[in-house]
Amino acid sequence: MTLRPPVARNGIYEHYWAFASRRQAAFERRVAGLPAPWTDDPILQTFKFCNVYRAADRVSQYMIRDVCYHDEPCTPEDRLFQIVAFRTFSKIDTWRDVHATLGRYPTLDDLGDGSFTRALDEARRRNGGLYTGAFILCATDAYGQGLKHLNHVELFRHMFLTDDLGAKLLAATSLREVYDQLHGYPLMGDFMSYQISIDLNYSGLINFSENEFTQAGPGALRGIKKCFTDLGDYTPADTIRWMVDNQEKELDRLGLPFNGLWGRPLHAIDCQGLFCETDKYCREAAPELASARKRIKARFTQTAEPMELFFPPKWDINQQVPTGQVLGTTASPDRMFEPQGTLF
Repeated sequence: MTLRPPVARNGIYEHYWAFASRRQAAFERRVAGLPAPWTDDPILQTFKFCNVYRAADRVSQYMIRDVCYHDEPCTPEDRLFQIVAFRTFSKIDTWRDVHATLGRYPTLDDLGDGSFTRALDEARRRNGGLYTGAFILCATDAYGQGLKHLNHVELFRHMFLTDDLGAKLLAATSLREVYDQLHGYPLMGDFMSYQISIDLNYSGLINFSENEFTQAGPGALRGIKKCFTDLGDYTPADTIRWMVDNQEKELDRLGLPFNGLWGRPLHAIDCQGLFCETDKYCREAAPELASARKRIKARFTQTAEPMELFFPPKWDINQQVPTGQVLGTTASPDRMFEPQGTLF
């Protein structure tokens, strides 16, 4: 039986691919060292948008280089705990403070003896908030603690000390199984479980196709609703996979240049994120479309903190990435479920 495919909303669906083309071109010009502005699109010039490729965003870049592939001694289970913990907070300054207090990246021994908790308490005392504004996390006191970060510490203890989640993740046979293992815990919703699954898959410890499984977040669901008038017999996940499978054909049909990430095509996590960014973009480009959110809160501003691009070595693209420091951007946080990116 042939499934009925989604029906595109004319004039809006095309924004998805046009955004991907223009946003990636801006990224490439930035990396090449060309002066601003890196795009002639007034919406992209004015507002903050994630990169087309999730792995190129500033927090993901820090995650890959300094969490997934740091060179300090630790066990595989330690590193998996570090990845889960880092993404839960998603705030680079929190992780740097914890490292400075402990003198190393936190291990399961630190989680067990309370050193990790004390390091978080110290980071909170110095900086105030431990969390980024880029995620709206479940804030219930599932573990009976009065402070959000203490509930998350108890979550990590439940996962990695009581349930030996590290060993289970190392034994997983699919990305879906990684997701299911995470999703079974309190405080781990659909979207957060998916995001952490992708982060774990960046590491050298877990290695599955990013196209094997996907989960649409709230912003992506809004974008899908804007781009299509009817999904036919497709689920949101099917629709994301359709975009992955048809990216080259659609970009060619629309006459839009797209080089990929040094030859790496869009994967499901990227196409999922692009729906979220299309939802944001359409708040300005097509404000007549009804949405729960009517404006883009975060404006583009440039910051001087340098960042050198580094991707999972198993992708085999780092040798093509220009060496040297390049600059990211910052902006007032737009509280949303999806991780914020930078016009990098």
